[in-house]
Amino acid sequence: MTKSKTGNVSHLLSQLNESATLAMARISRELAQQGHDVVSLSLGEPDFDTPDFIKNEAKKALDNNITHYPPVNGILEVRKAIAEKFRRDNGLNYGPDQIVVSTGAKQAIANTIYALVNPGDEVIMPSPFWVSYAELVKLVGGIPVLIAAPVEQDFKITPQQLEAAITDKTKLIIYSSPCNPTGSVYSKEELEAFAAVIEKHDELYVISDEIYELINFTGKTHSIAACGNMIERTITVNGVSKAFAMTGWRIGYIGAPKWIADACNKMQGQITSGANSIAQMATKAAVEADPSVVRPMIEIFQQRRNLVYDLLKEIPGIKLNKPEGAFYFFPDVSYYFGKSDGNVTISNASDLSTYLLQKEFVAVVTGEAFGDENCIRISYAASENVLREAIKRIASGLASLK
Repeated sequence: MTKSKTGNVSHLLSQLNESATLAMARISRELAQQGHDVVSLSLGEPDFDTPDFIKNEAKKALDNNITHYPPVNGILEVRKAIAEKFRRDNGLNYGPDQIVVSTGAKQAIANTIYALVNPGDEVIMPSPFWVSYAELVKLVGGIPVLIAAPVEQDFKITPQQLEAAITDKTKLIIYSSPCNPTGSVYSKEELEAFAAVIEKHDELYVISDEIYELINFTGKTHSIAACGNMIERTITVNGVSKAFAMTGWRIGYIGAPKWIADACNKMQGQITSGANSIAQMATKAAVEADPSVVRPMIEIFQQRRNLVYDLLKEIPGIKLNKPEGAFYFFPDVSYYFGKSDGNVTISNASDLSTYLLQKEFVAVVTGEAFGDENCIRISYAASENVLREAIKRIASGLASLK
């Protein structure tokens, strides 16, 4: 009789946590497959289909046999279109050789972190932050430095907090605006104040994650790279997954100083090579389009934001802001910590997320994964009927806790 192998994964993998959003989505699918009526508000995915004009360009690319290996950093005409998008929408002058097209914005961020961060380097991230930031930094031996910004601050840090967190070991700052998970948006004035702090410190760089750029209810997303001389310090990350409902196409991109773009190109060349050629041509159509083409979708998201805000406000004990972008709420639910339904006692946000899934079959994500143990993330990228049902279930589950 032979013993079954348990296997020993690498130390590198052992220190990596599973993505909390993907884990909750997986558990939700498993419960649904068992016959439970699960309402999932865990994934950040628009419930819309990719616009036809984009799909048509993909079909043309197939017909034109654009099916061979693309350049590692992206097809030249696609990079030219992205550079023009940056100029048109963000006031940023990047050349095509400063653009790198990747398999999603996540890879674009990972490339940059691997290219810039050495073991022992500190990487500042306003907290709450997107789940993968800290994990990617830890993978390269970097040290995540979290700056707490609770709901009372609209989940936004101040220039004073940023200055206090910078040390001689700080290499990089990562933030998103509009923010996943909070929906908060930094104003032009706030970014200019951050730039004034950053420019005082040599060899300090910024990853500005602008993937939710167009899902913004303030009218415009501002880029820190447009402040002062920050274009030489900034890696601007964007993509087509959110605003153009192209999550499955897996295309993200950066604009960056050429030496950083070259470094990311080198890294990507050893990991995946060029991103899917058909998806790149679809991306070209998306970034060349007037951003107003997605305005109807944005208006629907804003209506849902207002609906969910009004519903959540009615639940006792919940503290929340009114998000200005993206499609998430990040309510503080610490009021319910220490409470019990007679069988389960809630100690933290992870307990509460599990409780809501098991008792009410509604899936949310624990805020601990985003750097704030007092909160849960709720995605409102779902129909109004689904959202009403989900919030009804959340209210019912919380009402059982005494």
